[in-house]
Amino acid sequence: MVSGDNMIQLLVEMLQGDHACTSGIVTSCQFIAEVPLHVQDSVTPLHYSVSPIPTDSSLMNRKVKAADIHSVVWSEVRGQEVIDLHTHLLPPSHGALCLWGIDEMLTYHYLVSEYFMTAPADITPEGFFAMNKNHQANLIWESLFIQRSPISEATRGVLTTLQALGLQSDVDNRDLDSIRKFYDGFREEGLKGVEKFVGEVYRIAGVRYALMTNIPFDSNEAQHWRPMKKEYPETFKSALRVDPLLAGDRKTVENALRASGYSTSLEDARKYLHDWCDTMKPEYLMASTPHDFSLPPSEGGGTLSGVTKKGVNESSLQSPFAFADLTGNDCNDCEATDNLPSIINETSDFLTEVLMPVCEERDLPLALKIGAHRSVNPALLSAGDGLVAFADTNSLARLCGRFPKVRFLATFLSRNNQQEACVLASKFRNLHIYGCWWFCNNPSIIKEITQMRVEMLGTAFTAQHSDARVVDQLIYKWSH
Repeated sequence: MVSGDNMIQLLVEMLQGDHACTSGIVTSCQFIAEVPLHVQDSVTPLHYSVSPIPTDSSLMNRKVKAADIHSVVWSEVRGQEVIDLHTHLLPPSHGALCLWGIDEMLTYHYLVSEYFMTAPADITPEGFFAMNKNHQANLIWESLFIQRSPISEATRGVLTTLQALGLQSDVDNRDLDSIRKFYDGFREEGLKGVEKFVGEVYRIAGVRYALMTNIPFDSNEAQHWRPMKKEYPETFKSALRVDPLLAGDRKTVENALRASGYSTSLEDARKYLHDWCDTMKPEYLMASTPHDFSLPPSEGGGTLSGVTKKGVNESSLQSPFAFADLTGNDCNDCEATDNLPSIINETSDFLTEVLMPVCEERDLPLALKIGAHRSVNPALLSAGDGLVAFADTNSLARLCGRFPKVRFLATFLSRNNQQEACVLASKFRNLHIYGCWWFCNNPSIIKEITQMRVEMLGTAFTAQHSDARVVDQLIYKWSH
């Protein structure tokens, strides 16, 4: 408090639990104190904390000295809630599709691939994936956290998360059983326990809300939307996957329309998409493109030569609401949701007469994730995906030019595409670059890419998204 502050107002804030006084009048002074300078560095995780200084404090009107800029910026960033533009999280109401807990973190595909770099020769991928999740987690914990130093970004993330959840002593003791007991305490409360845990993670991470990845065309998820939409908190918002429409995958789309009681006309295809938008109320539509993402010039016509659509399980198309249940696994398990056919066909009437008109009519952006190379090592399943060195950005430029009324969000997986993506964003007002996706989501690369974007785009970009698939990951994905 400084001279000029309203003491009565400060006391009211404390009584009401406003600002940093979350526990009211008994809030610990340590909780609302500014972080010492010696921990304001690029190594210490920047955990969220409500600023202890009210916005109407006289202190906010004082000039900042050059020597204090670092501390002030550090404190202000620390106190900002985030909107997580893209995740693969689902709410507790969606049952097993809501991934959380230590075993889910340890069997995250980043850690699975890291484990197999040094796994014993007698542990084959087939044998590993035949084990239950608990056994898989035990192997990864022993290999990466006991026998080896956990210094990779993925292993550090687990440690940061556990520490933030108050489990430092269990980490110090390498006590996985005790860590599991902590999570079991929430599980024993059923749905309320899961909701409590999710709320605690959001509070620690400072996330206002997160955008989900919703695939109504997968029957596992569709049951949570129709015939009766399940209620979920405002901390989760929807994003609707539309890969088959973007690809012009006529057979898949038409089978889905018939299975859901629609005709196969373009008018009913638009109605189908509108109806799902009414149900989900998405913030945007989205699709992931493969490594050979390429869009033929509009005058060329036809589909891409030499490209074969793979992975469609046609029997699953008979399920109501389904485009395809392509993987046989949980659609939100690791990268399974990205294994949809997504070769873009610019000449498709599904693109020009269905998807783009719906985006325009509802003023919904279309988000594209570009550059993943699926199944580089198929034996590792989703942990075996890689990236392409250079993705074709000309396709994105043609989309932006041909559909100027549609707003496009784009993120590239390869570090090599980042500069070209910035240049494109400076040429098309309907293109917005977002996040550091997947293999770019490492602190050193995030720093490099963000600095370049600031220099080229100013503030006209979204710096980050977590891409989290396990609720707990929100903590480290943002604090790192």
